[in-house]
Amino acid sequence: MPRSRPTPPAPVVVSVGGSVLLTGAGDREYLENLAELLRRCGRGLPLVVTTGGGRTAREYIRLGRELGLTEVELDEVGIDVTRLHARLLAARIGPPCPARPPTTVADAVHELRRASPVVLGGTEPGHTTDGVAALLAVRLRAARVVNATDVDAVYDRDPRTHPDARRIARLTWEEFRSMVAAATSGEAGQNFLFDHLGAESLARAAIPLWVVSGRDLPNLEAALTGRTFRGSRIGG
Repeated sequence: MPRSRPTPPAPVVVSVGGSVLLTGAGDREYLENLAELLRRCGRGLPLVVTTGGGRTAREYIRLGRELGLTEVELDEVGIDVTRLHARLLAARIGPPCPARPPTTVADAVHELRRASPVVLGGTEPGHTTDGVAALLAVRLRAARVVNATDVDAVYDRDPRTHPDARRIARLTWEEFRSMVAAATSGEAGQNFLFDHLGAESLARAAIPLWVVSGRDLPNLEAALTGRTFRGSRIGG
């Protein structure tokens, strides 16, 4: 009787915030180590990475707003920055990661059939890279989305400005969606907990969201590979 083939692992999507990629301190070493981690994890599981724009995008958007650009045009400026970050990370990872990051969710899904990891930035106005990560996860029926951010978990208030903020290890989707809705205005360049579109998409598809510190690479690797990690779990 022929042996059955082992079931391949479900894809994992990771959203790396721009505030994690470029901090002004140790960025070269961090990007080298992040690229090695993603290259290693991509060998064992289908992996898609989205890169945010961070403070670089926000600075261009601030200037563009002063120049009178529309919100759509400001979104497009931010998308260009996220794609630059994706190009930088993809080049450092090297083959088989596509050197030219996809520009649509459909293209990223197609590329993942041929290579892992796949890295991309934003896709279209109105969608943050968190939202893109969520849409990818739904299309791919991903095991989870890992949000690699500049805080180590979800808190009831911003821990950077409130030292007494309470860390929350587990949340239901209803609880998390309420937090996201309260913190989101929708204007270009906003810095918030997670994208509203992304939260709604993941909640409807029942795909878990795990929040971790993006600069703690051993912990990030644990989350990517489904092991015990330090952070927050939403919806599973």
